[in-house]
Amino acid sequence: MARSVRLMEVKHGVITSVDRDDLDDLGAGLWAAAIRRVKEVNPGTTLEVLIPDFQGRIELVQQVVDEKPEVISHNLETVKRLSRQIRSRARYETSLEVLGYVARSGITAKSGIMLGLGETEAEVHETMDDLLAVGVKVMTLGQYLQPTLNHMPVQEFITPESFEKFKTIGLGKGFAAVESSPLVRSSYHAEKHIL
Repeated sequence: MARSVRLMEVKHGVITSVDRDDLDDLGAGLWAAAIRRVKEVNPGTTLEVLIPDFQGRIELVQQVVDEKPEVISHNLETVKRLSRQIRSRARYETSLEVLGYVARSGITAKSGIMLGLGETEAEVHETMDDLLAVGVKVMTLGQYLQPTLNHMPVQEFITPESFEKFKTIGLGKGFAAVESSPLVRSSYHAEKHIL
């Protein structure tokens, strides 16, 4: 990975992975080693890492924090009411605890949700407030698209105007940056989120 970043002359990289719940440390050691090596080989490259919740084990989150990526992202994915239905194992409260820990470390904390799962506008506002309360500075909002027939169907396609309204509301509430449009995903314009 570090050699690829160097060969492509990447100025800002986003690293993500599947959950590694099969490992004793849930993959935290792999995260730390990857960040460390990319930064050693590419000292001018900035990084965002999109991490799992490590089941709320803060000592594992600390391993990632210790490597000092510029941004640590962990997605809530949806509003609190729908979280248990949409997220098979992750808990809304655990995600907020992880994000709060990251924010208190001084690293930019970032999170995102998908819209179109049946959430209400008030629930989106509540989610924004919950993220701000734990110190999250950057939020992304994008349209949920059903990946397979085994996943929850789309409940609503959100208009571009509604996404723009959520961006304005989020910035007004105090986020430093909000990316909000139908095709936004968590790493959209990631290079702009180094605060």
